[in-house]
Amino acid sequence: MKIILYLSVALIAVAFFVLVIYLSKTLKSLQKTLESVSTTLMGLEGQLDGVTKETTALLHRTNTLADDITKKSESLNTVVDAVKDVGKAVHKFNHSIQNIANTVDKQIDQNKEKISQVMQWSNVILELKDKWKSRKEQKVMALPEPELTVTKREKFRSREH
Repeated sequence: MKIILYLSVALIAVAFFVLVIYLSKTLKSLQKTLESVSTTLMGLEGQLDGVTKETTALLHRTNTLADDITKKSESLNTVVDAVKDVGKAVHKFNHSIQNIANTVDKQIDQNKEKISQVMQWSNVILELKDKWKSRKEQKVMALPEPELTVTKREKFRSREH
């Protein structure tokens, strides 16, 4: 029985030795992995620092742009208000013109007869003028034209001058 006990202890010792060897290999592999992770984290830390700086600069630019847009929006609001006022003025002007046109239409309706008489008298006056003008032309045509004869000497003299 003692032999079994010694063999058992020896087997346990060998098993423990094998376990220690595998455990040692696993820990060395784990150490290499952790060193690789540490190196990667250092690289990421550097990149993250660069990204942080770029993000800060981008935020400053964004804030500047937002302020600029706000100022331009306020300026645009004044332009929109001015255009709105112009629209109101044009609307009032159109309304005034409509009122004037309506008033003129009413006056014309009320004075249709008078306007018609004025038109008739103006047509009569134009006809009289045309008749007077045609008679005047007939009188001028009825007069004999004086004969203008130019002798050869007079032509020659006029060329010399």
